[in-house]
Parts: sequence; structure tokens; C-alpha cells
Amino acid sequence: MNSSVDLLSRDTQFRFRARLRSNIGHRSTVTCRSANSCSHVHTIHLNAVFKCANSEGAVAAQPQASTALAIVNHLQPILFQGLAKSEVELVVTAAVQRKFEPSAILSREGEPADQFFMLITGRARYFTLTENGRRVLLRWIMPSEVIGTMALMHDPDMYLVSAESVTDTELLVWNRAEIRKLAVRYPRLLENALKATKDYFRWYLTAHLALISHSAPQRLARVLSQLAKDIGHPVQEGIELDVTNDELADAAHITRFSTSRLINNWRRKGVLKKSRGKLVLASTEHLLG
Repeated sequence: MNSSVDLLSRDTQFRFRARLRSNIGHRSTVTCRSANSCSHVHTIHLNAVFKCANSEGAVAAQPQASTALAIVNHLQPILFQGLAKSEVELVVTAAVQRKFEPSAILSREGEPADQFFMLITGRARYFTLTENGRRVLLRWIMPSEVIGTMALMHDPDMYLVSAESVTDTELLVWNRAEIRKLAVRYPRLLENALKATKDYFRWYLTAHLALISHSAPQRLARVLSQLAKDIGHPVQEGIELDVTNDELADAAHITRFSTSRLINNWRRKGVLKKSRGKLVLASTEHLLG
């Protein structure tokens, strides 16, 4: 779980309109440069592919049900805890496998929660907008985690927050009617979705307490340590993070100036190395040393 609250000022114009209706019963995949580029999606049977109109970056792919199931079995998502392998296979094959390039909007705050997602590769993040249009990042979304739990509600509801892809991302997508039908058949799905909601609340509590009780260096160190666990990948010199100073500043709720000063201080001490859009942590233990 992330323990930080992220903010990001960059706006987006992508809008998700490729909606999958309850009559979709077969799986295909499609790669889109953005969700907006999938405004016209044609769904056909198992041996066919999605065609994404008006998108130079769209790449159609053959159905990959077995690949998705293998990934899910490796991830062992909370959503599928307590289900038999045959039940997991049935739930997975009821989904549509979709691929998105970075910065694609997956769900938008205030729109009908008519789709339910599970991230299986890449990473994404939740965000909301303030009244003056500032983007507030809420938490990272990692493989095996779900998006759009409001789609499970008995009465139709809206997405509480938005979600966007950060890297090349692959998701399993169920339409609301399908996932609710599966949840009735397998009540454990609803119970497991509540577990995910509990984790989100724990993250919020941790982030809020950090905001009111920790100093600026402590908050930034905490953000870096958590990001190293969540999205870092090992390199020869330590753990590399694809993150900017602006993102770090917003995540720690400190100014850009303070962030730059602290990063430079840690760089001089050899705790980290910084380049454009990337940061390598030699050690998380010495951030507050």
C-alpha cells in the first residue's frame, strides 16, 4: 500500500468512451495511444480482434485468455481469494483484456461506474480535481489491484475518483452487468472487494496522519521510501524511480523549492543520484540520516 498522497498539476483531455455492453462474451485485446482514440470499437467473436478507429497508435492483438489467466494466477489478487481455480478462470474469461499507453484515462470521476477493472501489468494512479482544476493524485495502482468498485453497487452509481495509466498498462475489464452477475454467483468477490476498500481507507489514514505530524524532510523521505517499494526497480547503483521533482513535491505536500533543496542535499551526501525524470536511491535508510 502507498502511504503518500500524490498531487500532479498536469491536465488531460483524454475521455473514455469505449464502453463494453453486457452482450460481450469473448475476449480480445487492443492497444491504444489513449482511451479517447478508442471511440469506435467493434466487438466480434473469439477469433477476431478489436479495431480502434482514428488511432495511429492502435495495435490489434489476437485473444490472449490463457496469458491473462497465467498472469492472474501469478499475481494472486485479493479479489480472487477463496475462489477455486475453475471459478477464477470463469471470472477472468468473462473479462475483456485491454492495453493502454501512458496517460490514458481509465475511469473519470463523476461518470457512471459502468466498468470494473483489474490492473495486470504496468501501473496506474487515482486522481481527483480541486474546484480550481488542480489535479490531486491519491495513490498508485499496482498489478492485481482493482479499479471501479462502485460498479459492484446494487444501484447505479458514479466513479468517486478518476484513474489514469502511468506506463504501458494492461487491464482486465468487466462491464457492470457482467461483474454484478459474477458477484451474485460468487459472493466471495464482494467480500474481497470490501478488503480492497479497507486497504484504501488504511492508506488514507496513514497519509493524513503523516501530513499533520511529520516535517517536510520526513514526508519527502517517506514518499521516496514508499515509491521505492511500490514502483522502483533495481539497477546497479540502487533503486531507480521514474519520478519528477514536481510529483515528489506534490506527493509530500511541500514546495518545489523545498523539494529541490532536499534532493540536492541528499545528492551531495551520496544518498541518491538525480537526472531528468529519474532518480536513483543508493539507500532509503540514510534519507533522514
